[in-house]
Amino acid sequence: MKLRLPRGLLDPRLGGAEFRADADGLVSLSIAFEAGRITAISPLPAQAAAASLPLALTPLIEPHTHLDKAFSAAAFPNREGTMAAALAANQREYAQRSVEQVAERAERALERAWRNGVRAIRSHIDSVGAGAEPSWEALLAARERWRERLELQLVALAPMAHWLTAEGQALARRVAAGQGLLGGVIGPPYGQGAASRNVDREALLALLDLAERHGCGVDLHVDEADSCPGEGVAMVAQLVLEQRRAVAITCSHASSMALLPQRNCDRLADRLAAANIAVVALPTTNFWLLGRRPGRTPWRRPLAPIRSLQQAGVRLAIGGDNVQDPWYPGGDFDPIELLRWSAPLCQLMPWQRLGLAPFSTAAAAVLELAWDGVVRLGAPADLVLLGSGSWGELLARPPQRRVLRQGVWLPPPEAEKPSPLLPPHG
Repeated sequence: MKLRLPRGLLDPRLGGAEFRADADGLVSLSIAFEAGRITAISPLPAQAAAASLPLALTPLIEPHTHLDKAFSAAAFPNREGTMAAALAANQREYAQRSVEQVAERAERALERAWRNGVRAIRSHIDSVGAGAEPSWEALLAARERWRERLELQLVALAPMAHWLTAEGQALARRVAAGQGLLGGVIGPPYGQGAASRNVDREALLALLDLAERHGCGVDLHVDEADSCPGEGVAMVAQLVLEQRRAVAITCSHASSMALLPQRNCDRLADRLAAANIAVVALPTTNFWLLGRRPGRTPWRRPLAPIRSLQQAGVRLAIGGDNVQDPWYPGGDFDPIELLRWSAPLCQLMPWQRLGLAPFSTAAAAVLELAWDGVVRLGAPADLVLLGSGSWGELLARPPQRRVLRQGVWLPPPEAEKPSPLLPPHG
Protein backbone atom coordinates (compact mmCIF):
# COMPACT_ATOMS: atom_id res chain seq x y z
CA MET A 1 0.00 0.00 0.00
CA LYS A 2 1.42 3.38 -1.03
CA LEU A 3 0.74 6.55 0.93
CA ARG A 4 2.12 9.79 2.40
CA LEU A 5 2.62 9.71 6.17
CA PRO A 6 3.58 12.55 8.52
CA ARG A 7 7.19 12.10 9.65
CA GLY A 8 6.05 12.47 13.27
CA LEU A 9 4.02 9.25 12.89
CA LEU A 10 6.93 7.26 11.44
CA ASP A 11 9.51 5.33 13.47
CA PRO A 12 12.35 7.81 14.12
CA ARG A 13 14.86 4.95 13.82
CA LEU A 14 14.12 4.87 10.08
CA GLY A 15 16.74 7.42 9.11
CA GLY A 16 18.59 8.38 6.00
CA ALA A 17 17.75 10.65 3.11
CA GLU A 18 15.21 8.23 1.66
CA PHE A 19 12.98 8.69 4.74
CA ARG A 20 13.37 12.47 4.83
CA ALA A 21 10.13 14.43 4.92
CA ASP A 22 9.17 16.91 2.24
CA ALA A 23 8.20 20.53 2.88
CA ASP A 24 4.78 19.37 4.10
CA GLY A 25 6.39 17.09 6.68
CA LEU A 26 5.28 14.00 4.74
CA VAL A 27 7.19 10.87 3.72
CA SER A 28 6.12 8.81 0.69
CA LEU A 29 6.04 5.13 1.70
CA SER A 30 5.03 1.65 0.76
CA ILE A 31 3.69 -0.33 3.74
CA ALA A 32 2.97 -4.06 3.87
CA PHE A 33 1.10 -5.89 6.60
CA GLU A 34 0.10 -9.41 7.56
CA ALA A 35 -1.99 -10.87 10.39
CA GLY A 36 -2.92 -7.39 11.55
CA ARG A 37 0.68 -6.15 11.94
CA ILE A 38 3.01 -4.06 9.81
CA THR A 39 5.69 -6.28 8.25
CA ALA A 40 7.53 -3.91 5.89
CA ILE A 41 8.08 -0.16 5.50
CA SER A 42 9.86 1.01 2.34
CA PRO A 43 10.54 4.52 1.06
CA LEU A 44 9.27 5.26 -2.39
CA PRO A 45 11.77 6.50 -4.99
CA ALA A 46 12.15 10.23 -5.39
CA GLN A 47 10.44 10.17 -8.78
CA ALA A 48 7.20 8.78 -7.26
CA ALA A 49 4.33 11.17 -7.87
CA ALA A 50 3.69 12.22 -4.27
CA ALA A 51 0.69 14.31 -5.24
CA SER A 52 -1.13 11.18 -6.44
CA LEU A 53 -0.72 9.40 -3.09
CA PRO A 54 -3.28 9.67 -0.27
CA LEU A 55 -2.42 11.43 2.94
CA ALA A 56 -2.56 8.88 5.79
CA LEU A 57 -2.68 9.06 9.58
CA THR A 58 -2.79 6.44 12.26
CA PRO A 59 -6.18 6.34 14.05
CA LEU A 60 -6.56 9.35 16.32
CA ILE A 61 -7.57 9.80 19.97
CA GLU A 62 -10.55 11.46 21.66
CA PRO A 63 -9.04 12.39 25.06
CA HIS A 64 -12.09 14.10 26.58
CA THR A 65 -15.79 13.71 25.86
CA HIS A 66 -19.14 13.05 27.60
CA LEU A 67 -20.84 9.97 26.16
CA ASP A 68 -23.53 9.98 28.84
CA LYS A 69 -25.10 13.21 27.59
CA ALA A 70 -24.15 13.14 23.88
CA PHE A 71 -26.95 13.81 21.37
CA SER A 72 -29.27 15.25 24.06
CA ALA A 73 -29.34 18.83 22.71
CA ALA A 74 -32.51 18.36 20.67
CA ALA A 75 -34.53 17.37 23.73
CA PHE A 76 -32.67 19.69 26.12
CA PRO A 77 -31.52 22.71 24.09
CA ASN A 78 -29.45 25.60 25.37
CA ARG A 79 -30.75 28.49 23.27
CA GLU A 80 -28.78 31.09 25.24
CA GLY A 81 -25.41 29.44 24.67
CA THR A 82 -24.34 30.23 28.24
CA MET A 83 -22.71 28.14 30.96
CA ALA A 84 -25.65 28.71 33.31
CA ALA A 85 -28.22 27.62 30.73
CA ALA A 86 -26.10 24.61 29.80
CA LEU A 87 -25.93 23.50 33.43
CA ALA A 88 -29.67 23.95 33.93
CA ALA A 89 -30.52 21.92 30.83
CA ASN A 90 -27.97 19.28 31.80
CA GLN A 91 -29.58 18.92 35.23
CA ARG A 92 -33.05 18.49 33.73
CA GLU A 93 -31.75 15.80 31.38
CA TYR A 94 -29.79 14.12 34.18
CA ALA A 95 -32.90 13.78 36.37
CA GLN A 96 -34.65 11.81 33.60
CA ARG A 97 -31.70 9.76 32.35
CA SER A 98 -32.15 6.00 31.89
CA VAL A 99 -29.89 3.04 31.09
CA GLU A 100 -31.56 2.66 27.70
CA GLN A 101 -30.99 6.31 26.78
CA VAL A 102 -27.31 6.26 27.68
CA ALA A 103 -26.80 2.89 25.98
CA GLU A 104 -28.32 4.24 22.75
CA ARG A 105 -26.21 7.41 22.90
CA ALA A 106 -23.04 5.47 23.59
CA GLU A 107 -23.62 2.97 20.80
CA ARG A 108 -24.33 5.76 18.34
CA ALA A 109 -21.25 7.71 19.46
CA LEU A 110 -18.85 4.76 19.45
CA GLU A 111 -20.04 3.59 16.05
CA ARG A 112 -19.46 7.08 14.60
CA ALA A 113 -16.08 7.44 16.27
CA TRP A 114 -14.99 4.00 15.04
CA ARG A 115 -16.02 4.74 11.45
CA ASN A 116 -14.37 8.17 11.64
CA GLY A 117 -10.99 6.73 12.66
CA VAL A 118 -10.88 6.96 16.47
CA ARG A 119 -9.08 4.22 18.39
CA ALA A 120 -9.45 5.40 22.01
CA ILE A 121 -11.87 7.61 23.95
CA ARG A 122 -11.85 8.99 27.47
CA SER A 123 -15.37 9.90 28.62
CA HIS A 124 -16.36 11.76 31.77
CA ILE A 125 -19.57 10.58 33.46
CA ASP A 126 -21.87 12.59 35.73
CA SER A 127 -21.53 10.46 38.86
CA VAL A 128 -23.57 11.97 41.71
CA GLY A 129 -27.36 11.99 41.68
CA ALA A 130 -30.23 10.30 39.89
CA GLY A 131 -28.49 9.67 36.59
CA ALA A 132 -25.27 8.22 37.97
CA GLU A 133 -26.18 4.53 38.20
CA PRO A 134 -27.88 4.36 34.78
CA SER A 135 -24.90 6.12 33.19
CA TRP A 136 -22.27 3.83 34.68
CA GLU A 137 -24.28 0.69 33.98
CA ALA A 138 -24.73 1.58 30.32
CA LEU A 139 -21.15 2.76 29.73
CA LEU A 140 -19.48 -0.16 31.48
CA ALA A 141 -21.53 -2.46 29.24
CA ALA A 142 -20.57 -0.39 26.18
CA ARG A 143 -16.89 -0.59 27.11
CA GLU A 144 -17.12 -4.36 27.26
CA ARG A 145 -18.98 -4.57 23.94
CA TRP A 146 -16.37 -2.44 22.19
CA ARG A 147 -13.30 -3.79 23.94
CA GLU A 148 -11.84 -5.47 20.86
CA ARG A 149 -12.33 -2.45 18.64
CA LEU A 150 -11.86 0.72 20.66
CA GLU A 151 -10.39 1.50 24.08
CA LEU A 152 -12.86 3.33 26.31
CA GLN A 153 -11.70 5.01 29.53
CA LEU A 154 -14.32 6.24 32.02
CA VAL A 155 -13.94 9.11 34.51
CA ALA A 156 -16.22 9.75 37.49
CA LEU A 157 -17.19 13.42 37.35
CA ALA A 158 -18.30 14.60 40.79
CA PRO A 159 -18.34 17.82 42.84
CA MET A 160 -14.96 18.11 44.54
CA ALA A 161 -16.52 18.18 48.03
CA HIS A 162 -18.08 14.78 47.32
CA TRP A 163 -14.66 13.15 47.64
CA LEU A 164 -14.56 14.28 51.30
CA THR A 165 -17.62 12.17 52.18
CA ALA A 166 -18.23 8.52 52.91
CA GLU A 167 -20.30 8.38 49.71
CA GLY A 168 -17.32 9.70 47.80
CA GLN A 169 -15.10 7.00 49.24
CA ALA A 170 -17.63 4.36 48.19
CA LEU A 171 -17.79 5.85 44.70
CA ALA A 172 -14.00 5.74 44.43
CA ARG A 173 -14.03 2.04 45.32
CA ARG A 174 -16.64 1.28 42.66
CA VAL A 175 -14.83 3.32 40.03
CA ALA A 176 -11.54 1.61 40.84
CA ALA A 177 -13.22 -1.80 40.60
CA GLY A 178 -14.35 -0.78 37.11
CA GLN A 179 -10.82 0.40 36.19
CA GLY A 180 -11.96 4.00 35.88
CA LEU A 181 -10.52 7.38 36.81
CA LEU A 182 -11.58 9.97 39.38
CA GLY A 183 -12.50 13.53 38.45
CA GLY A 184 -14.18 16.74 39.48
CA VAL A 185 -14.57 20.42 38.71
CA ILE A 186 -12.24 23.13 40.02
CA GLY A 187 -13.04 26.66 38.94
CA PRO A 188 -14.60 30.02 39.76
CA PRO A 189 -16.09 31.32 41.87
CA TYR A 190 -13.13 30.72 44.16
CA GLY A 191 -13.80 31.45 47.82
CA GLN A 192 -12.13 34.42 49.42
CA GLY A 193 -9.81 34.05 52.38
CA ALA A 194 -7.63 31.31 53.76
CA ALA A 195 -10.53 29.22 55.08
CA SER A 196 -12.18 28.91 51.66
CA ARG A 197 -8.88 28.15 49.97
CA ASN A 198 -8.22 25.41 52.52
CA VAL A 199 -11.57 23.78 51.68
CA ASP A 200 -10.61 23.63 47.98
CA ARG A 201 -7.23 22.24 48.88
CA GLU A 202 -8.70 19.71 51.31
CA ALA A 203 -11.11 18.36 48.68
CA LEU A 204 -8.34 18.01 46.10
CA LEU A 205 -6.10 16.33 48.63
CA ALA A 206 -8.88 13.85 49.48
CA LEU A 207 -9.31 13.08 45.78
CA LEU A 208 -5.60 12.44 45.34
CA ASP A 209 -5.56 10.27 48.46
CA LEU A 210 -8.37 8.13 47.06
CA ALA A 211 -6.75 7.91 43.64
CA GLU A 212 -3.43 6.83 45.12
CA ARG A 213 -5.05 4.33 47.48
CA HIS A 214 -7.06 2.69 44.69
CA GLY A 215 -4.53 3.02 41.88
CA CYS A 216 -6.70 5.35 39.77
CA GLY A 217 -5.73 8.15 37.46
CA VAL A 218 -7.24 11.63 37.91
CA ASP A 219 -8.76 13.86 35.21
CA LEU A 220 -10.09 17.22 36.42
CA HIS A 221 -12.15 19.94 34.77
CA VAL A 222 -10.02 22.93 35.80
CA ASP A 223 -10.49 26.64 35.08
CA GLU A 224 -13.14 26.27 32.40
CA ALA A 225 -13.72 29.99 32.77
CA ASP A 226 -12.92 33.48 31.54
CA SER A 227 -12.10 34.85 35.01
CA CYS A 228 -9.62 34.16 37.83
CA PRO A 229 -6.87 33.28 35.32
CA GLY A 230 -5.16 29.97 36.05
CA GLU A 231 -6.02 29.88 39.76
CA GLY A 232 -7.26 26.30 39.78
CA VAL A 233 -4.38 25.02 37.66
CA ALA A 234 -1.90 26.79 39.95
CA MET A 235 -3.49 25.18 43.02
CA VAL A 236 -3.31 21.70 41.49
CA ALA A 237 0.32 22.16 40.43
CA GLN A 238 1.35 23.53 43.83
CA LEU A 239 -0.27 20.68 45.76
CA VAL A 240 1.18 18.02 43.47
CA LEU A 241 4.68 19.51 43.72
CA GLU A 242 4.38 19.66 47.51
CA GLN A 243 2.96 16.16 47.87
CA ARG A 244 4.87 14.36 45.09
CA ARG A 245 1.98 11.95 44.60
CA ALA A 246 2.40 8.90 42.36
CA VAL A 247 -0.86 9.58 40.51
CA ALA A 248 -1.35 10.28 36.81
CA ILE A 249 -3.10 13.67 36.66
CA THR A 250 -4.73 15.49 33.75
CA CYS A 251 -6.07 19.04 33.88
CA SER A 252 -8.75 19.32 31.20
CA HIS A 253 -9.72 22.77 29.88
CA ALA A 254 -7.17 25.03 31.71
CA SER A 255 -8.87 27.73 29.63
CA SER A 256 -8.41 30.82 31.77
CA MET A 257 -4.68 30.14 32.07
CA ALA A 258 -4.28 31.79 28.66
CA LEU A 259 -5.50 35.11 30.13
CA LEU A 260 -2.40 35.40 32.31
CA PRO A 261 0.42 37.74 31.27
CA GLN A 262 2.83 35.80 29.07
CA ARG A 263 5.60 35.52 31.65
CA ASN A 264 3.19 34.27 34.33
CA CYS A 265 1.60 31.85 31.88
CA ASP A 266 4.97 30.40 30.88
CA ARG A 267 6.00 30.11 34.52
CA LEU A 268 2.83 28.19 35.36
CA ALA A 269 3.37 25.94 32.32
CA ASP A 270 6.84 25.13 33.70
CA ARG A 271 5.27 24.18 37.04
CA LEU A 272 2.80 21.87 35.32
CA ALA A 273 5.66 20.19 33.49
CA ALA A 274 7.62 19.82 36.74
CA ALA A 275 4.56 18.23 38.37
CA ASN A 276 4.12 15.88 35.36
CA ILE A 277 0.55 17.10 34.88
CA ALA A 278 -0.99 16.62 31.44
CA VAL A 279 -3.42 19.09 29.86
CA VAL A 280 -6.31 18.56 27.44
CA ALA A 281 -7.39 21.65 25.49
CA LEU A 282 -11.05 21.69 24.43
CA PRO A 283 -11.59 24.45 21.86
CA THR A 284 -15.10 23.67 20.61
CA THR A 285 -16.96 23.92 23.93
CA ASN A 286 -14.68 26.66 25.27
CA PHE A 287 -15.09 28.85 22.20
CA TRP A 288 -18.84 28.28 22.24
CA LEU A 289 -19.44 29.12 25.92
CA LEU A 290 -16.64 31.30 27.25
CA GLY A 291 -16.18 35.02 26.83
CA ARG A 292 -19.82 35.39 25.76
CA ARG A 293 -21.18 38.92 26.23
CA PRO A 294 -24.74 39.93 25.25
CA GLY A 295 -24.71 41.91 22.04
CA ARG A 296 -20.95 41.75 21.67
CA THR A 297 -18.49 39.67 19.70
CA PRO A 298 -16.00 38.28 22.26
CA TRP A 299 -12.51 39.73 22.06
CA ARG A 300 -11.02 37.30 24.58
CA ARG A 301 -11.17 33.59 23.71
CA PRO A 302 -10.06 31.56 26.73
CA LEU A 303 -8.31 28.38 25.65
CA ALA A 304 -5.48 26.37 27.17
CA PRO A 305 -2.22 28.07 26.05
CA ILE A 306 -1.20 25.25 23.74
CA ARG A 307 2.15 26.63 22.58
CA SER A 308 3.35 27.63 26.05
CA LEU A 309 2.43 24.23 27.44
CA GLN A 310 4.15 22.35 24.62
CA GLN A 311 7.29 24.47 24.88
CA ALA A 312 7.42 23.71 28.62
CA GLY A 313 7.26 19.97 27.91
CA VAL A 314 3.69 19.38 29.11
CA ARG A 315 1.85 16.48 27.47
CA LEU A 316 -0.85 18.37 25.59
CA ALA A 317 -3.85 16.82 23.83
CA ILE A 318 -6.85 18.34 22.09
CA GLY A 319 -10.33 16.86 22.48
CA GLY A 320 -13.83 17.36 21.15
CA ASP A 321 -15.54 17.53 24.58
CA ASN A 322 -19.30 17.90 24.22
CA VAL A 323 -21.17 16.53 21.20
CA GLN A 324 -24.69 17.76 20.44
CA ASP A 325 -25.61 18.35 24.08
CA PRO A 326 -26.56 21.47 26.09
CA TRP A 327 -22.91 22.48 26.42
CA TYR A 328 -22.19 22.46 22.68
CA PRO A 329 -24.75 21.79 19.94
CA GLY A 330 -22.30 20.56 17.27
CA GLY A 331 -19.66 17.88 16.84
CA ASP A 332 -19.91 14.30 15.62
CA PHE A 333 -17.02 12.31 17.14
CA ASP A 334 -14.89 13.05 14.10
CA PRO A 335 -11.19 13.63 14.92
CA ILE A 336 -10.37 14.72 11.37
CA GLU A 337 -13.00 17.43 11.51
CA LEU A 338 -11.70 18.52 14.94
CA LEU A 339 -8.19 18.74 13.48
CA ARG A 340 -9.48 20.80 10.52
CA TRP A 341 -11.45 23.06 12.88
CA SER A 342 -8.57 23.51 15.32
CA ALA A 343 -5.96 24.40 12.71
CA PRO A 344 -7.21 27.95 12.04
CA LEU A 345 -8.75 28.65 15.45
CA CYS A 346 -5.75 27.47 17.48
CA GLN A 347 -3.23 28.40 14.76
CA LEU A 348 -1.93 24.83 14.64
CA MET A 349 0.03 23.69 11.60
CA PRO A 350 -0.49 19.92 11.18
CA TRP A 351 2.59 19.63 8.96
CA GLN A 352 4.64 20.39 12.07
CA ARG A 353 5.10 17.67 14.71
CA LEU A 354 3.60 19.78 17.51
CA GLY A 355 0.63 20.67 15.33
CA LEU A 356 -0.38 17.02 14.86
CA ALA A 357 0.77 15.48 18.15
CA PRO A 358 -2.21 16.77 20.24
CA PHE A 359 -4.51 14.51 18.22
CA SER A 360 -2.15 11.54 17.96
CA THR A 361 1.06 10.73 19.84
CA ALA A 362 0.71 13.27 22.66
CA ALA A 363 -2.95 12.29 23.16
CA ALA A 364 -1.87 8.63 23.36
CA ALA A 365 0.63 9.62 26.06
CA VAL A 366 -2.03 11.48 28.05
CA LEU A 367 -4.27 8.39 28.02
CA GLU A 368 -1.24 6.13 28.66
CA LEU A 369 -2.15 3.90 25.73
CA ALA A 370 -0.04 0.84 24.93
CA TRP A 371 0.60 2.03 21.35
CA ASP A 372 1.86 5.56 20.75
CA GLY A 373 0.42 5.68 17.23
CA VAL A 374 3.80 5.54 15.48
CA VAL A 375 4.18 3.36 12.39
CA ARG A 376 7.00 0.84 12.91
CA LEU A 377 7.64 -2.82 12.18
CA GLY A 378 5.32 -4.90 14.32
CA ALA A 379 2.94 -2.01 15.00
CA PRO A 380 -0.79 -2.51 14.43
CA ALA A 381 -1.86 -2.30 10.80
CA ASP A 382 -4.19 0.56 11.68
CA LEU A 383 -4.42 3.52 9.31
CA VAL A 384 -6.81 6.23 8.17
CA LEU A 385 -6.40 6.96 4.45
CA LEU A 386 -7.78 10.33 3.43
CA GLY A 387 -9.05 11.48 0.07
CA SER A 388 -6.57 14.35 0.26
CA GLY A 389 -3.09 14.42 -1.18
CA SER A 390 -1.86 17.34 0.91
CA TRP A 391 -2.57 19.30 4.07
CA GLY A 392 -3.97 22.11 1.95
CA GLU A 393 -6.54 19.78 0.41
CA LEU A 394 -7.43 18.45 3.86
CA LEU A 395 -8.05 21.94 5.20
CA ALA A 396 -9.94 22.99 2.10
CA ARG A 397 -12.77 20.47 2.33
CA PRO A 398 -13.94 17.50 4.45
CA PRO A 399 -12.18 14.43 3.06
CA GLN A 400 -13.48 11.02 2.20
CA ARG A 401 -11.66 8.34 4.15
CA ARG A 402 -10.98 4.62 4.44
CA VAL A 403 -10.16 3.14 7.83
CA LEU A 404 -7.87 0.12 8.21
CA ARG A 405 -8.02 -1.71 11.54
CA GLN A 406 -5.86 -4.78 12.26
CA GLY A 407 -5.18 -5.08 8.54
CA VAL A 408 -8.87 -5.15 7.58
CA TRP A 409 -10.68 -2.30 5.85
CA LEU A 410 -13.83 -1.20 7.65
CA PRO A 411 -16.87 -1.26 5.37
CA PRO A 412 -17.49 2.22 3.98
CA PRO A 413 -20.48 4.09 5.42
CA GLU A 414 -23.74 3.69 3.60
CA ALA A 415 -24.07 5.88 0.53
CA GLU A 416 -25.38 9.31 1.44
CA LYS A 417 -29.10 9.43 0.99
CA PRO A 418 -30.79 12.52 -0.49
CA SER A 419 -31.97 14.87 2.24
CA PRO A 420 -35.76 15.09 2.53
CA LEU A 421 -35.22 18.81 3.21
CA LEU A 422 -33.85 19.43 -0.28
CA PRO A 423 -35.69 19.36 -3.62
CA PRO A 424 -34.78 16.45 -5.93
CA HIS A 425 -32.39 16.92 -8.83
CA GLY A 426 -33.83 17.69 -12.21
